[in-house]
Amino acid sequence: MAANAKQFKLTAEGLKQREEELEYLKTEKRKDIADKIKVALSFGDLSENSEYDEAKNEQAQVESRILELEAMLKNVVIIDESEITTDVIKIGVKVKLLDMDYNEEEEYQIVGSTEANPLKGSISDESPVGRAMLGKTVGDTVEVEAPGGIIHYKVLEIAKTK
Repeated sequence: MAANAKQFKLTAEGLKQREEELEYLKTEKRKDIADKIKVALSFGDLSENSEYDEAKNEQAQVESRILELEAMLKNVVIIDESEITTDVIKIGVKVKLLDMDYNEEEEYQIVGSTEANPLKGSISDESPVGRAMLGKTVGDTVEVEAPGGIIHYKVLEIAKTK
């Protein structure tokens, strides 16, 4: 691993998903795009061939994602879920928080940046909320500076994800 390469923290499930996505892109998706390019070429004049342009753009996006996934997988650090404890907030735990400003409970799983999906309750350890929560314990209060202003949370519970 290169000394300055960014390490990507993934759960075992996250690693499996990235490996499956890479395999799909390299096999099925590449073939689909090659077929689209072949069909578009059969239309003739490339200067006014939008199908060809779209297929080439899609090809560039897929190749870019393949390179991104390959780089990520070369620098991956697997989070050993058997070593996760619930005494302190860290990557791999699920936290229940009380938004003290609105008196609402919220639950998040703290994950590495490549697995984050806020709409599904997974937030990155690099996000404002995730970063502020790292190292906190049950009962701690936390101020998070967010784009909409400061949010006050109280840590109610720390649990394993499974």
